[in-house]
Amino acid sequence: METIAEASEKSDLLAEIQTEEQENFTLRRLEASDYAKGFLDLLGQLSVCGQVSQEEFTKRFEELQSLGDDHFVCVIEDLQSARIVATGAVFVERKFLRTCGKAGHIEDVVVDSSVRGKHLGHKIMNFLTQYAKNAGCYKVILDCSMENEGFYEKCGFKNTNIQMSLRF
Repeated sequence: METIAEASEKSDLLAEIQTEEQENFTLRRLEASDYAKGFLDLLGQLSVCGQVSQEEFTKRFEELQSLGDDHFVCVIEDLQSARIVATGAVFVERKFLRTCGKAGHIEDVVVDSSVRGKHLGHKIMNFLTQYAKNAGCYKVILDCSMENEGFYEKCGFKNTNIQMSLRF
């Protein structure tokens, strides 16, 4: 039986990024070698990453890989510069609600400031949303800042609740 990740990788979702206008970009799953391609620098445009060594990155990467199809980090690589220029993640929460349903959670979506306006954020969001749907999720949710609300509305999301947090 084909896994969700295999089905997604074989689908048009990954090929979709290879349009004529964007032939220098490829959408794929995060790889351990992306540490050297500026993955953490990119995430630093979203929030604080701190100093993460390659060893720490590799350990976390392997932890995430061990979660299988329930956690997928996708990246868009600029093939000319060999740099990661966009990323996002989705994880699948297995619930008791909705007859043991699943909910997708989108996290850590960011596009490098140098390539914004090329619709790479939309490509990431389309991929992550479809991935959650293919995984059997009955919904996909995300948290965002108020200044990013318009972008997510363009991606089909609606403001349905408020977010509460307790930070440690």
